[in-house]
Amino acid sequence: MIVFFIATVVYGFVAMDLKVIGNYETIDPQNLSDTPFGTPGVKEVTKNGATEYEVYVQTLQFAFLPGTSSPITVPADTRITFYITSPDVLHGFDVAGTNLNTMAIPGQISKFTTIFPEAREYGIVCNEYCGPAHHIMEGKIEVVPKSEFDKSNLVE
Repeated sequence: MIVFFIATVVYGFVAMDLKVIGNYETIDPQNLSDTPFGTPGVKEVTKNGATEYEVYVQTLQFAFLPGTSSPITVPADTRITFYITSPDVLHGFDVAGTNLNTMAIPGQISKFTTIFPEAREYGIVCNEYCGPAHHIMEGKIEVVPKSEFDKSNLVE
């Protein structure tokens, strides 16, 4: 059994060219004020002449900032890049009903990009045990039509 397992891993890395993820940004989790996580939220950026949005999220025991007390609001049919970190312990960031899922590791920045095709509401849950109130750690993403997106709530 052990030989089979080792052979499977070796086959994956050699024949299928699998890689271990290791290219990630690091930050000081105790000093987020000097980073974009100091004022988390949705930011507008222009890349190659197109308007895109970046969402900076802190995952803390036991909330998403933003996301829990106020939803993350983004426009539909637009490129959205999420940047997620944690100042305290390991957390998960799972957008329910999608395949968007990442870990928030103190000192590291997790990143993923997506386009929400239609306006609707998504739940966010922490899927990594983070302490005694882990089961209540949830948040919300509101995807609104582009015509209804309120840019006054963007952070600088």
